[in-house]
Amino acid sequence: MEELAGVDTHTLAEQYPCRTPVWWARIGPVQKDPGLRGVSGRRVVVRIPKQFGKIEGWIAALVRAPKELRRPFDTMNSMLWELCDGSRTFREVCQIMNEVFQEDIAPVLQRTTAAIGLLQSKNLMLMLEEPLNGRWTIGPGKSPEHQDLEEPSAELDYDWSMLEGEAP
Repeated sequence: MEELAGVDTHTLAEQYPCRTPVWWARIGPVQKDPGLRGVSGRRVVVRIPKQFGKIEGWIAALVRAPKELRRPFDTMNSMLWELCDGSRTFREVCQIMNEVFQEDIAPVLQRTTAAIGLLQSKNLMLMLEEPLNGRWTIGPGKSPEHQDLEEPSAELDYDWSMLEGEAP
């Protein structure tokens, strides 16, 4: 594995990007498969329950608005999501993203930092000082205790089965 220029001095180099507990699944065919533990190479979709106020809830019920947001990720952000399981450092994540996407993700350090920052701003990712080591559940198809989501329709064809060696 070729060393990535500037990654050793990056402020996040030794931190562990980690998904927060949220319901997510894989969709569609394999796009890019790096053959790594816990990484399918498929696209990812995240489901987040909507929070309505009293009047908003009444209007939403009246117009039959969806009770959740579904956020399908593109191929690169899906790969990033799967890699960020709290077991790999930012340095390792950047090196893998660079190997898999090459010039499509250049400059990899800046783009990976920006993508993680966006996920952090939406409370979907954290940066840890040490590996996650099972402190909370981050696997696919699991609703956190604070979220109330119904079972997804079979028509959506979500795959939330665990991969071999994937963090639960």
